[in-house]
Amino acid sequence: MKLSVIIPVYNEQATLIDMLERVKRVPISKEVIVINDGSTDRTKKILRRYRRQKDFKILTFLKNQGKGAAVRKGIDEARGDYLVIQDADLEYNPVDWHALLQLAKRGATVVYGSRFQGAYVVRWHNMLHFFANRMLTALTNLLYGSHLTDMETAYKLIKRTVAQSLVLKSSRFEIEPEITAKIFKKGIKIYEVPISYAGRQYHEGKKIGWRDGVTSLWAIVYYRFFN
Repeated sequence: MKLSVIIPVYNEQATLIDMLERVKRVPISKEVIVINDGSTDRTKKILRRYRRQKDFKILTFLKNQGKGAAVRKGIDEARGDYLVIQDADLEYNPVDWHALLQLAKRGATVVYGSRFQGAYVVRWHNMLHFFANRMLTALTNLLYGSHLTDMETAYKLIKRTVAQSLVLKSSRFEIEPEITAKIFKKGIKIYEVPISYAGRQYHEGKKIGWRDGVTSLWAIVYYRFFN
């Protein structure tokens, strides 16, 4: 089983090398697709050293288009059996892929890594994000009849052919609820496994804000009733 690792990157010079080296060390068959989303720091220069490395594909947007646009591009380029989205900011640890892949090997089409199932160390630096995630997940469960614990997780392991059939449109952080909504509307079950999480604060480079939460809230409703 080959995994396509999609890494959207925007101004992550402080953590990028560490993350890419962690990704390289995970002993599984994989391709690594890095999308530089118009970074203005040293990200582009750092990525040059990986351009010719085995199993790496580096793509560049000349202007910032948003996480959703980068994820969509990565999905289009993926060729593995499954794909997973990996943020570049060290909040998520690639060693947790193994837990998601175990369910995939047993036949699961979609597996989410949950920060709320309690089996691993989880550190939240911003309680507003904590409660916003809980609220968005609760609304998703209410509208889609699901039983998720963490809809907003970045760790979404999806069979590649399914991901490429979703016809995604989002360009920013509302890509998370759009993916979830369109999976549910296909009648596909989403499994969850516990993962670790080390949340960042804004001074460390965290980018998602309250406006993104409002947009995600609207996306949950929109894709349930209007799309």
